Amino acid sequence: MPFYRQMGEIPRKRHTIFRKQDGTLYREQVMGTKGFSGIQSILYHHNPPTRIVHSALLKDCRPVYEEQADLCHRHFFTHPFVEPGDAVEGRQYLLGNDDVQIAVARPDRPMDYFYRNSDGDEVLFVHAGTGKAETMFGTLRYQPGDYIVMPVGTIYRIVPDPGEAKFLVIETTSWITTPKRYRNHHGQLLEHSPFCERDIRGPEVLETHTDQGEYEVRTKSRGFLHSHLFNHHPLDVVGWDGYLYPWIFNIGDFEPITGRIHMPPPIHQTFEANNLVICSFVPRMYDYHPEAIPTPYYHSNVDSDEVLYYVKGNFMSRKGISEGSLTLHPCGIPHGPHPGKVEASIGKKETQELAVMLDTFRPLHVVKQAQAVEDPQYKYSWNA
Repeated sequence: MPFYRQMGEIPRKRHTIFRKQDGTLYREQVMGTKGFSGIQSILYHHNPPTRIVHSALLKDCRPVYEEQADLCHRHFFTHPFVEPGDAVEGRQYLLGNDDVQIAVARPDRPMDYFYRNSDGDEVLFVHAGTGKAETMFGTLRYQPGDYIVMPVGTIYRIVPDPGEAKFLVIETTSWITTPKRYRNHHGQLLEHSPFCERDIRGPEVLETHTDQGEYEVRTKSRGFLHSHLFNHHPLDVVGWDGYLYPWIFNIGDFEPITGRIHMPPPIHQTFEANNLVICSFVPRMYDYHPEAIPTPYYHSNVDSDEVLYYVKGNFMSRKGISEGSLTLHPCGIPHGPHPGKVEASIGKKETQELAVMLDTFRPLHVVKQAQAVEDPQYKYSWNA
């Protein structure tokens, strides 16, 4: 993120002596992006972060995609797709390409290991449930509607509270940040941005663990999952400062941009990454031109695939969609409102829809397993 944070104990100057009470040194770790030219933080550990006692290759975790089929719009019911599990091993993948993988999970138990994604940043969108994310930068509490942004290489584990829970998981192979057009050259969010720094929550408390014993960190890298065993607790950071850390933005704090006539999808943009954007559709007032048509016009995705994950509410341009539905509208063919939705929207004043949208600028592939929860008639639903 573009603003500075500091937690715990750190020395006055970086790369200088920093001793524990017993006289031994804390171990400094510079964690940065883009080869020391991107954002970074400096962390101080009780133990060297390189000290492992065993490593092993666990598995190939690259999704298996379906064979090329006809070009058409797709609809998947994600609620029956995923069985309860932990927040990482319980992920069920639906779509992906070389830039992003999209999954859902229903975390009903704490992870009994720690995890880091070394391929890129992650966003965990909390559809339902509460709990906490324990990370090397500190602990964050989460609630429904939260986007949990987890930077590449961050060691963490998810501990859900009892009760029903569901995540939409977006794994990238790059960074995730706020849209460039909403930031000045210092990185501060501008006045016309639909949210600001006050809406962003960082780690709430830094819990420093000095326990000894066997602790597993599972690391995803190059599409494979690896196991690294430590003889000390991996969350042993006594202090850190910098610009790189996990943070949370709640979709309810997104202030929609409206106009006299229908505004294009970029007004809903919340995050950007390499070859993709993430957008938030939230309750908002409709267009206020006296002859406005509030529903989206038919539009052609000439260079991007569009994915919509429906959280709740009555999505104004769709029929046959339920909570947890996920649609894929691929590039190369037009899409738009279902029959009757244009006429029904005229004169309406507001919408209560809540959804997360991804636009990817390279084609997505469908994971074979997702076919089991697909609505095969969706591609013909504009004929009704």
